[in-house]
Amino acid sequence: MAKDVQTEKKKKTVVAEKGKTHILGFRTFIREQGVVGLAVGLVLGGAVSVLVKSLIDNVVMPPLGFILGSAEGLKGLSWNLGMTSAGKETILHYGVFLNDFVNFLVIALVVYAVVHALGFDKKTEKK
Repeated sequence: MAKDVQTEKKKKTVVAEKGKTHILGFRTFIREQGVVGLAVGLVLGGAVSVLVKSLIDNVVMPPLGFILGSAEGLKGLSWNLGMTSAGKETILHYGVFLNDFVNFLVIALVVYAVVHALGFDKKTEKK
């Protein structure tokens, strides 16, 4: 009976040591592979996405729509192509495309500015 208790204690010790080894390996992986930096980047990227969308929708688009004659911003720009043989109106909503294009340009500009400001555009030496 005493031998079974000792065997159980040894098994528990081996399992605990293996678990500790795996936990330390996981911590090392997180530190060396930059997982925390990736997580922070994803969270900040989401926040910046909301901010840039607000900038575009509330600051950039209304003046552009006003200049081009649309109360809805660029999204409201359309061209009536005429009636189909079924009697339905055919409308080309080119403003939606222009809106998405300006959206892309502003996002690309913001990404470029952030990458340039943080110095990520410079080549790094290999370790």
